[in-house]
Amino acid sequence: MSPQLFERFRETFDFRLAVDDETRRRIFRLRHDVYCEELGFEDPADPLHHLEFDAHDERAILCLIEHRDTGLAAGCMRLVLPEKSDSSGIQRLPLEDYASDSLDHPTIHPQRFAHDAVCEVSRLAISPLFRRRSTQEEIEGLLHAHQAFTPRQRETFPLIVIGLFLTTYALVGLNGLRHVFAMMEPRLPRLLSMSGFLFTPVGRLIDFHGSRSAFYIDQRQAEQEMHADLMPLYLDIKRTLAAQMSGSTSRQATDSLS
Repeated sequence: MSPQLFERFRETFDFRLAVDDETRRRIFRLRHDVYCEELGFEDPADPLHHLEFDAHDERAILCLIEHRDTGLAAGCMRLVLPEKSDSSGIQRLPLEDYASDSLDHPTIHPQRFAHDAVCEVSRLAISPLFRRRSTQEEIEGLLHAHQAFTPRQRETFPLIVIGLFLTTYALVGLNGLRHVFAMMEPRLPRLLSMSGFLFTPVGRLIDFHGSRSAFYIDQRQAEQEMHADLMPLYLDIKRTLAAQMSGSTSRQATDSLS
């Protein structure tokens, strides 16, 4: 992908940290549309208002990718911090509750790292409107208006998934974390590896909304090994989120944006 395409992506989308109730509501609505209605993976937490959320959101950092011209929610993600699960005070990530028996890597495990440096990325969602397979007619029908995306804008849509992971790395670093875990389909890490995101498998395949396994990436290593073409977009996302964090109650913001 060319640097020009990444620049057009920056011009097409905005990144919004969920520091207010309205942004959180938009994220929960997008998650409902994808995880409840489209995929049937989850039951809605608020069926009346079409929202999907759970207890992990109370200790998560959430971010929304917004299409600038229309204001539509294009994608979202969350970064979940570990939680004390019992009287022993052991900090646990969500995936340890349902996939702990599958975590068989000899050296990489959430419990092997300092609890204040570990996190889990989850609930990545991309609106059907912003997927390549959606036709222009389907988009116009879903919009219920004549808000058609231009062909140049549609060319940037495949970069949304990359934008979500760049957002993850930015938020991990800005919050003083390092060790990132995620449950993913095996094909997703393979696709991400083409952009230089090298995830390490740390668990066996399990049946969890399809075949999935646990993966790990070191945020500092991800920054160091990031493709040069991605760096301007990454730094722009990082600056954008850092500015929003400075006025929020997030755990820790840094200004190391070099």
